[in-house]
Amino acid sequence: MMQRSSHVACPFVTGTRRLDEPYPGREALRAAGPVAIVEAPAGGPVAVVTTAALARAVLTDPRISKDTALAPAHWDAQGAGLEPTAAQALSLTTAEGELHAALRRAHAPMLAPRRMRALEGSMRETARAMLRDAGPGPVDLVAEFTTRYPLTVVGDLLGVPRSMLDEAVDACRRMWDDPGAAMAGFARLGAAAMAHDGLARELRGRLPASVTDEQVHYLLFALIFAGQLTTDAALGFLLARVLTSTPPDDTAALVDDVLRRDPPAPFTLWRFTAEEVELAGVVLPPGTPVVVDVAGVAGDPGASLAFGAGPHVCAGAHLARAELAAVVDVLVTDFPGARLAVPAAELRRVDPGTLAGSRLATLPVEGLRPRE
Repeated sequence: MMQRSSHVACPFVTGTRRLDEPYPGREALRAAGPVAIVEAPAGGPVAVVTTAALARAVLTDPRISKDTALAPAHWDAQGAGLEPTAAQALSLTTAEGELHAALRRAHAPMLAPRRMRALEGSMRETARAMLRDAGPGPVDLVAEFTTRYPLTVVGDLLGVPRSMLDEAVDACRRMWDDPGAAMAGFARLGAAAMAHDGLARELRGRLPASVTDEQVHYLLFALIFAGQLTTDAALGFLLARVLTSTPPDDTAALVDDVLRRDPPAPFTLWRFTAEEVELAGVVLPPGTPVVVDVAGVAGDPGASLAFGAGPHVCAGAHLARAELAAVVDVLVTDFPGARLAVPAAELRRVDPGTLAGSRLATLPVEGLRPRE
């Protein structure tokens, strides 16, 4: 039977903490066993998976679906952070089965490792120019760089004119308090991308002719918003790490370590049991929300679930890694005098109180002068 773990506080809490301070409730979650039953922010029980082995099983189990049509009926979609159902909007993140496989086939060639490696030079040029324009400081890179850089990179890929960068930033920030206005902004970005040469047109050509322009715009929204949301948060922690330690010998290894220790999201997106499922002896009724404690399993040997696993592994993982590595290389090579403008102990991370990950509140940096 499904029983709440009474000694586990709700882990989906808002707050501000030190950079090295553990996420609230993490130890209690792991102490509760492989499956902890806690209260969901939108009400009712949610099963939190706390071990890497069980996490990988859950992320590949076809009985546990990402289609939000299975969410509890009493949940408020906006308050719970639910996407439209798979029937309402064509989406990589909520479609399942053959529909999901068809969408992945359309996206995969655009975001393949070889293609991303070919773009590393242009990513470095973008990072170099944006850091140069932001410097010499003091400048808050969270306010001036970590959001704008990934939006510039993904916009260039898709064909969004750089003149619309401010509109892209505004749309991303409005998603939390005015989603209607945000989605209208993303629709304009998608339409602009379709009018220019870029991956947006390529994606359109790979999709079935039956897919409407509105559906393509939603797929482009997902690429833009998810690309910003994950890389933005990771960039703050990555830059803080670089600025407080010796230059890395292996940039790719550093990026992977930061993503493991500070994943862009501490929990996976919502999943729901499509039928009765037993996990580690806990029986979950149909419609039970399930999430994986991604940050919590980071200490397990070989565990790295920052981009998920299974059929829904993040399609943009190679893009994100390439973007992050490019920034590290540029900062270390081209801006050797860059340093924190405050003691590292003063840096703080903010938890939004949802499935979204924490991010740095600020990252004040000075000495951003290009090497002569």
